[in-house]
Formats: sequence, C-alpha cells, structure tokens
Amino acid sequence: MDSLQTIKQRFSIIGNNNQLNIALQKAIRVAPTDISVLVTGESGVGKEVIPKIIHSLSHRKHAKYIAVNCGAIPEGTIDSELFGHEKGSFTGATQARSGYFEVADGGTIFLDEVGELPLTTQVRLLRVLENGEFLKVGSSKVQKTDVRIVAASNIDLLEAIQKGKFREDLFYRLNTVEIHLPPLRDREDDIHLLFRKFASDFAQKYKMPTLRLEESAINVLLSYPWKGNIRQLRNLTEHISVIEQNRKINASVLQSYLPDYGNNLPAIITKKTSNSDFTNEREILYKVLFDMRNDITDLKRLTEELIKDKSEIRPQKSTQLLIDKIYGKQEDRNKNDNTLEIISAPKTETFQSSTGVESYDEAETIEETISLQEREFEMIKKALERNKGKRKLAAKELGISERTLYRKINQYNL
Repeated sequence: MDSLQTIKQRFSIIGNNNQLNIALQKAIRVAPTDISVLVTGESGVGKEVIPKIIHSLSHRKHAKYIAVNCGAIPEGTIDSELFGHEKGSFTGATQARSGYFEVADGGTIFLDEVGELPLTTQVRLLRVLENGEFLKVGSSKVQKTDVRIVAASNIDLLEAIQKGKFREDLFYRLNTVEIHLPPLRDREDDIHLLFRKFASDFAQKYKMPTLRLEESAINVLLSYPWKGNIRQLRNLTEHISVIEQNRKINASVLQSYLPDYGNNLPAIITKKTSNSDFTNEREILYKVLFDMRNDITDLKRLTEELIKDKSEIRPQKSTQLLIDKIYGKQEDRNKNDNTLEIISAPKTETFQSSTGVESYDEAETIEETISLQEREFEMIKKALERNKGKRKLAAKELGISERTLYRKINQYNL
C-alpha cells in the first residue's frame, strides 16, 4: 500500500494539516474495497482528488473513471446522461445513447454535488446502489452494471433530508464511509505553502519571476477567511502573478486584491433577546405596580379635594368617573364576586367651631383593598373583554407573550 507522503507527491497535495492527513488515510484504506464513499466539505476544498485516489488504488484502476457534476446537468436530461436513452424516447432522441453507468461498467463514477440530483433520479440511483440495475430512458429492459460510486456534496445532506430534497435511504447507502475535507481557514499552516506552490506553477506557466510575499503580506494571507477555499487562493495567486510587475508583494498590494478584507474582522452582533416567561411576568408586575402607584396618587388627590370642598359630601361626577375608570363601573363590579370593593365615599363629620365656621373631621382615606394578584386578574380580564376574547390581541395590549397569557387564563379560570 502506498504511503501518505507518496500519495501527496503523486496527486500534488500540499499541506500537513492533521484533518487533511486523516481524510487521505481514510481514502487509502477504503480504496481496495467496493464500498460507497461520501466526500463532504465546503466548495473549493479539493473534494475531487479523493475519488481519484480511491480509483487509482483500487482493483478498478484499469477501467473507466468518470466524474459527473450533477449540478451542471439540466434536470430534464440528467437521467439520459446517467442511464442513457433509447431512440425516439423523447423529442430530439434521434438515436440510442449509452449513459455513464453503462460506459463506466467495471470502473468508478464520481458524482459531484450529488445533493443537486432531482428526487426521481435519486430513486434510479438508489436501485443501482442496491442491486446494480438500471433502465434506460424509454426502455423496459433492465440492464446490469458493476460500478463503484463515490459521491461528494458541499451542502448538509441531513438538512436536505429534513426539507424533503434528498432521500434518507439514498443518503445512508452513499454514506457507508464519510471522508471530510477541512476548509482552508482551518489549515493555517498550509495557506502560505499553497500560495508558494501556486506562485511557482504560474511563474513557470507564464515564464516570469516567482511572486514573493513580505512578512506583513503573509499575515494578511493567514488572517483572511478564504470562503472560496483552495480554489479562491489559486485564482488570487494567478491574478496577482499576471498583473503585478513588482514580484515582491506587500500587505497593501495584497489587500487591494481582497476588497472585502476589512469586512472580515470579528463583529459584535446584538442578539435580540426573546421574551421568556420570567421576563414577561416581571414586565407585567412592573406594569401593575406602576398603575397602582398612579391610582394611589389619584385617590390621595381625590381625598384632598373632598376635604377642601365644604359644599359636597358625596363624590363629584368627575370623582365617580375616576373611580369607574380605575376599578370599573359599579354594575360590572356587582356582577363578579371576585371584584374589588372600595369605599364609595369618605365618611365626614361636621361640627360648629367657635368662629361659626363649619369644620370637617379628618376624612377617612379610601382604602385600597386590591392585591397585586387581583390587579393582574382585573387587567387580563378587561383586556380580554376589550378584544372580544382574542388572546393574541389581548397579549399584545398587555405587552406579554400569548403563551404567558394562556397560562394566566388557566391560572385564574378566565
């Protein structure tokens, strides 16, 4: 069996990252078998090299190796490309055609971006994996093929399964062994090595001196996130090799080829806090306490007015309206035994002073017999009445979540 270093030299793989080495060792170990392999990783990490390694080290190495980009083939023709078609099976089918599974019989097929396959094609592919059988488009004759399948995807196939875009049974047939390639940003020690390799290759290709990076430019190179991974780094190196006359690159020059470099610094993101039950209860209690304080202030002012007013003993109309506003109308209070009782008017007693001026004994302050829980009950009850029993609108008015309101309704048997 070939060593890891031999494989790296043979397939021009640069880097000593531990995750990369584990992925390559897996490929070497599974190559002699016929089990299906799923290669995962972000776009541009070099997933296409894994099936080449597997094919070259397998007993199929003298047979066909076909790489198919499933995302690049239109949905209407993908079945014909993979499985072939008979003459006249659809408009434009002027002659019979063999598909990739027929041509690659005895060899290896690499299905890149397998997550882009239509669901109908996934059913056909599952049949090939299970018993090696397939049907050409427009044919009823079952054909057999002996093909090893290596698939790759840069999307989360488990998430695609949950969304109904990928078959779960096909996923588990493809994912007998998973080989994951790390993104370039996780291979910090390999980034400069790859840049130097690409710079050397392009210097030979375009017959010009090799690019060199100053220390400050190397720091920029290592701090960049490389969302396009190795493909992005390769394209950048080629771009600079062709454009720049000065072959020694400093940080400012390199940054000019990375226009979004300044936007990749860590940012503080304010996360919107969700309204938990605790927060909602605390807010409603604050609201109740605030309203109670205002009510007490109004009642004190009411009492002072009544003491100063010598001509009225019963509450004035404005005073009665204030009481109704705070505690509800009298007829509404009488309907519910749980409503609060208040002293409708302060008791006063008059006497004749020596000066002949009527004086009033100290008025009895209106007692507030309301409790915090009862006040909360009243607020919820009236909010529901105003919104005709619609909990969503009542919760919005009270400033609490609908779930909290529902629990309070059960608590108070409303």
